[in-house]
Amino acid sequence: MRSSSATRSSAWTCAAPAALVPLLVALTACGSGGAQTDQPDQPGQPGQPRAVTVLAAASLTEPYQELAAQFQAQHPGVQVKFDFEGSSTLVQQIKQGRRADVFASANAKNMDKVVQEGLNAGPPRTFTTNKLTIAVPPGGGGDVRSFADLAAPGRKVVVCAPQVPCGSATEKVERATGAQLRPVSEENDVKSVLHKVAAGEADAGLVYVSDAKSAGGQVRSVDFPEAGAAVNSYPQVALKDAPQPQLAQDWESFVQGPAGQAVLARHGFGAK
Repeated sequence: MRSSSATRSSAWTCAAPAALVPLLVALTACGSGGAQTDQPDQPGQPGQPRAVTVLAAASLTEPYQELAAQFQAQHPGVQVKFDFEGSSTLVQQIKQGRRADVFASANAKNMDKVVQEGLNAGPPRTFTTNKLTIAVPPGGGGDVRSFADLAAPGRKVVVCAPQVPCGSATEKVERATGAQLRPVSEENDVKSVLHKVAAGEADAGLVYVSDAKSAGGQVRSVDFPEAGAAVNSYPQVALKDAPQPQLAQDWESFVQGPAGQAVLARHGFGAK
C-alpha cells in the first residue's frame, strides 16, 4: 500500500614464562580485556553493580527513564539499562538470541510473537495504554483539524511503518475512516516520526499522545475522535533465561504498582 523509507574480543595474551625465570614471575596473572558493552551484565561479577536490561518500545523512553531513577534508589547497587526501539525491531532481536531481562511492547501483536516462540518466562501483563494524535509543527498545520485532512493532496505526512505498533494503529484508523493516507515516509519507530515533524520535514505526523506531550513546544497536538478505535495496550514480560530473573520480576511489579502508574499517567499514557 505504501512505499517505505526506513530510518533506522577482546583477545587475550599471556606469554609463557621462560624456563629459567623465577617461579614468582610465572605466577603473575595474565591480563584480559573488558566485557563488550552490548552484552548484559552477568550475575556474580565482583565489584560490578547488578544490571537489569529492559528492551522497551520507543514511546516508553521518557517515563521509563524517570522510573529507572526511582527503581535504582529502591535497589542499591542495581542499574537499569534500556534499549528503546520499535517493538517489531526488538522482537527480531529477541528471536535472534539477544539476552535481556524484560521486554515491553507497544502492542499485543508483537508480544504474541515472543510468546509463540516460548521466549517469555511467564505470562505478559498489560501495564498501560496509548492512542494516536496528530503532531504538527508549532507554527504550521493550522488547516489540519481532522484525520481526513491528512489525506489532502500535497500534504507531507509521516507515519510509522505498518509492522510497528503506531503504524498498525494508523492503518486501523484509515480503515475506520475510509481516509487513504499517502505518507512521504514510514519510520521504524514513533520517535523518528516525531523528530521529522519537529524538524519541519513534514506537515504532520501520527504519533502517540505521550510522545506529543514529551515533545513540549516542539510540536502541536491535534486530537481526533477516531483514535479511540485504535487504542494500543502495552504488555510487558520477563524473558526466558534472563540474566537477572528476580530483578526482572521486581521491575515488572514496580511498573505495575502505584509509582509506575503515576509516572506513566503524568507522561500521557492511559490506564491499564
